[in-house]
Amino acid sequence: MAPVPPGIRFLASFNRDQWYRAFTFGLTFLLYTSFHLSRRPISIVKSELHKNCSALNELSTASSSQLSNLHTDAECSWKPFDKSNYKQLLGAVDYSFLCAYAVGMFLSGIIGERLPIRLYLTFGMLMSGLFTCLFGLGYIYNIHSLGFYIFVQVANGLVQTTGWPSVVTCIGNWFGKGRRGLIMGIWNSHTSVGNILGSLIAGYWVSSNWGLSFIVPGLVIAAMGIICFLFLIEHPNDLRSIHAVQNPAPCSNNQKLTKNWNGTNGHKQLYHSYKQGDKYQNWDTDLLLPQDNNSSVSVPVQQVAVVKSESEPSAISFMGALRIPGVIEFSLCLLFAKLVSYTFLFWLPLYITKTAHLDAKKAGDLSTLFDVGGIVGGILAGVISDKLGKRATTCAVMLLLAAPTLYGFSMISEFGLGPTIGMLLVCGGLVNGPYALITTAVAADLGTHKSLKGNARALSTVTAIIDGTGSVGAAIGPLLAGVLSSQGWDQVFYMLMAADFLALLLLLRLVTKELTSGNVVKPRSGSTTVEMKEH
Repeated sequence: MAPVPPGIRFLASFNRDQWYRAFTFGLTFLLYTSFHLSRRPISIVKSELHKNCSALNELSTASSSQLSNLHTDAECSWKPFDKSNYKQLLGAVDYSFLCAYAVGMFLSGIIGERLPIRLYLTFGMLMSGLFTCLFGLGYIYNIHSLGFYIFVQVANGLVQTTGWPSVVTCIGNWFGKGRRGLIMGIWNSHTSVGNILGSLIAGYWVSSNWGLSFIVPGLVIAAMGIICFLFLIEHPNDLRSIHAVQNPAPCSNNQKLTKNWNGTNGHKQLYHSYKQGDKYQNWDTDLLLPQDNNSSVSVPVQQVAVVKSESEPSAISFMGALRIPGVIEFSLCLLFAKLVSYTFLFWLPLYITKTAHLDAKKAGDLSTLFDVGGIVGGILAGVISDKLGKRATTCAVMLLLAAPTLYGFSMISEFGLGPTIGMLLVCGGLVNGPYALITTAVAADLGTHKSLKGNARALSTVTAIIDGTGSVGAAIGPLLAGVLSSQGWDQVFYMLMAADFLALLLLLRLVTKELTSGNVVKPRSGSTTVEMKEH
């Protein structure tokens, strides 16, 4: 007999649950990558529109006869962005999306708790694809109404709020608290991957046909929505009904196989049960509970406890989610942390152009190093918080280091390309580290807080509250930067440092609680022991 190849031996070492977990990790990563991929084109296209308009004015002065073959309305003097106030008009297009996203996020989580996440996310991705394509179709059909583009951005901002609460809920359901910081730190790199891919796709067509810069990403996210509908597994419990049907356990003479339509842990799935005497028992819990009515057993389980109730756990209310300890503090902290991150996202290329004296393309390429640093910072924050078991303290230390680093970046970036590259990586890690940790691991921790008593239906609402509050800062930061930059870039960096310090102050109570608590339990990769009794 030939020896088994080492690669096959490695693949066979993983059990079925591990393969499903890895599949869900990869699928949700790609799903949210497509969300960021579809948001990127507007930042690439808007500067090209003004450049073309300027070129048109020069050509019309030189020779008006040469313009007969140009698609003037669409490619050069694209109305209504050909006026002197084009910056304000393009800014209105940006902020219409950001404001709609911030407002819609608060509602999205509440709605998502009451609908199947797979269907809710599929709907959002299909609609996001539609509205992203509509923006590009404005080029194809010569649409020059500002109201049209603002409407498309507002609608797109609202439907894109379905993404983040849904994918965080899925990843939180599949991965326990043991290594959640590390896992979600790696998983959260989809933001930077999506930004990079979106820039490459939009940049490929921006000079020849900017409509395709929107249509292609729109088709990508719509196609990913179909994949989501076909393959997304919301919760590990959703697979048990399939396995129960495929491998039913044998029934004794006094056991009757029935179907339980109530579901388990808030999931309205079909579970097989058997009736022994006057008592119904799930096949799932039959493997855990002893047949002796007078005995109890401690069994290792994941972070989802079996709910032995005939009624389905109700979805948590908005005020109920706010009462979870830590939700308000982390939400307000993220407001200022995301303000800093999105200010860099919108203004960093222009700042590099002005201070390092590079052209727009080189400045854009250089600005991606901030995203690279953000990937490293997010993973590092997750590893440290897992090791220490202190999420708030980890965020606070990185915020404390970020403020002076921002000031250093404003000074060093004027001394050449080398120092600028180094400070971009450091700033990206310290700025995006807390942002990534709060929106992923912290949100998942709070959505499965012990005060919820096993109700797993709060995760989407908690995630939406935290990220929705942060999105308010994402809308305010670039706006303030635009106003302050006219007085000098130093004013912008002072604003960013003040925002970092405010974010730090909002975490002080939680940091003090973590450091003074005598019974802080470090998250472990092992399982949690829960005592269950038959009754």
